[in-house]
Amino acid sequence: MTNPFDLTGKVAIVTGANTGIGQAIAVALATAGADVACVGRTPAEDTAAQIRALGRKAEIVSADLSTIEPVQRVVDETIEKLGGLDILINNAGIIRRADAVDFTEADWDAVIDTNLKSVFFLCQAAGRHMIAQGSGRIVNIASMLTFQGGIRVPSYTASKSGIGGLTKLLANEWAAKGINVNAIAPGYIATNNTAALQADAVRNTSILERIPAGAWGEPSDLGGAAVFLSSAAANYVQGHILAVDGGWLAR
Repeated sequence: MTNPFDLTGKVAIVTGANTGIGQAIAVALATAGADVACVGRTPAEDTAAQIRALGRKAEIVSADLSTIEPVQRVVDETIEKLGGLDILINNAGIIRRADAVDFTEADWDAVIDTNLKSVFFLCQAAGRHMIAQGSGRIVNIASMLTFQGGIRVPSYTASKSGIGGLTKLLANEWAAKGINVNAIAPGYIATNNTAALQADAVRNTSILERIPAGAWGEPSDLGGAAVFLSSAAANYVQGHILAVDGGWLAR
């Protein structure tokens, strides 16, 4: 029986692949058989080395996704260097923290531009290629704040709520064209973006008390979900936001 999770022969783009969730997903896809374009402002040398050690191809694509300027180049460079494009993982993102009454326009624009605007236009560029070939997988990285409001992160909450809506919109338009568009909503994962929360004794305790699993997640906990949504095992999964949260939303 063919393994429905096998990604052998597939080519993936993973944005923000240098560390954390992006690195873990890139390595998980390679473990399942995919070749990976590792995209980010900082060259993902370590990620690429791990992928190559698995016997897969890895290319480092430098791109600052705070603007949409490099979007088409990311897609073109991936296709040129790796011979195709089958999977897009939109993971790159930033966060700014301040009380809503003090939040600046600059922090609003920076987060929305990176987390939502560039995601849409990268989906668009990849989607054109995938529609032409009649197949593809897009997985956006959402958040618990796709479902909840949070505190002190107004632009991040708005961007991740937007990711949820965008994922459903693209699924509606592209499902019949052979493109599966879904999202993963990580819970509280120990990464650079959450370092401030982990370091805040009061917030850290309140977070842990609410997580049924009783611990922060690790970036590697997202790998299986990414492989699933990128594979034939998810052929009939469209517009879904898969929470990987230790039970956070269940409480």
